[in-house]
Amino acid sequence: MINIQPYSNPRYFVILFIALLPLIIGLYHGRRFKTYEAFVSLLFLFLMFNGKDWLQGVQLIGYIIFQFIVTFAYQKYVNSGRNKTSVFCLAVILAILPLAAVKIAPLVPNKTADLIGFFGISYLTFKTVQVIMELRDKTIKKVDPITYARFLLFFPTISSGPIDRYRRFKEDYDKAPERDKYIENLKFGTRYIFQGFLYKFIIGYVFGTLWLPQLAKDAIFYGQANGGLRLSWALLGYMYCYSMYLFFDSAGYSLFAVGTSYFMGIRTPMNFNKPFISQNIKDFWNRWHMTLSFWFRDFIFMRFTFFAMKHKLVKNRIRLSQLAYFVDFLIMGFWHGLTWYYIVYGIYHALAIIINDIWLRFKRKHRKQIPHNKFTKWFAIFLTFNVVCFSFLIFSGFLSTLWFGWK
Repeated sequence: MINIQPYSNPRYFVILFIALLPLIIGLYHGRRFKTYEAFVSLLFLFLMFNGKDWLQGVQLIGYIIFQFIVTFAYQKYVNSGRNKTSVFCLAVILAILPLAAVKIAPLVPNKTADLIGFFGISYLTFKTVQVIMELRDKTIKKVDPITYARFLLFFPTISSGPIDRYRRFKEDYDKAPERDKYIENLKFGTRYIFQGFLYKFIIGYVFGTLWLPQLAKDAIFYGQANGGLRLSWALLGYMYCYSMYLFFDSAGYSLFAVGTSYFMGIRTPMNFNKPFISQNIKDFWNRWHMTLSFWFRDFIFMRFTFFAMKHKLVKNRIRLSQLAYFVDFLIMGFWHGLTWYYIVYGIYHALAIIINDIWLRFKRKHRKQIPHNKFTKWFAIFLTFNVVCFSFLIFSGFLSTLWFGWK
């Protein structure tokens, strides 16, 4: 049985180009073949979840049916003129429930929760929760079932994002782009795919396959010799190498997804924008995994802030924003997994942003005394880069192996 994971090897791209060719020709001539597009999406989903992953395919179907029931039941409720907070919270909890079960599954002795653990469940959940929240806000008036299915099952992004928004996707999906705009899509799509090859299969391979395993062995060897916290220069090398691998592998995958989307006439938003030239940690989160960062900002940070202000939980606005950062990044940490290093990773970034905000307020008050020049700019970039790389060392889980022997 054929099983092909997205963007995993050259064969995938050959099949992808052949399958998309009629769609590309149609879009070039101003026509979007929605039926054929749906067929291609289903074909690639079948190839992704075929063979050894057939059970995940069944789980995906069950998940989509469940989310359709939740979304359209809530839409019917909202359109009836009612909008109780308790019903909204229930809809959100139901939408999150399958993902929560997947995250809890590793802690449960029996593997019942694994029955809904298909590849890409996190990114589908982000989409469904976003739609429910925007139905609540009435920024989405009505969800079209066909468009919603296409939005959820859009195969270029289904496994690892980027996370699109329903209204933006619908605007592209409802019509074919003008020829000049589509030629521009093809130009950028081709560029992104070749850039993705460079990032993921060349640079990512060097950092992740050639260098990282050896640095891990050296860090463990010298760490055991040093004792204590088992610090070594090899561990520092591992930290920087893993950070580079994480970026080039993730950014490469994202570029493949965006490039493929552009070929299909869907301008999926970019996920990375030169994150390692960020001048502070907040700037970093405006450049790193942007669709995820902005999703958490809009649907966790802002909503918690409005809720706390409405119920006067915290009167001081500065303290409120600090608490909202903790909530936001702690949830992000738990989303990555219920292990100590993911949770510490979330807390670490919350503290980093809070400290950064304290510094920026101090800097505004003492603007005349604090210099601002090329040196301070590059020092800020250097400092932010190292703060971020240390967070990725935590995120990698390697410290669990080094300190406790846990994998």
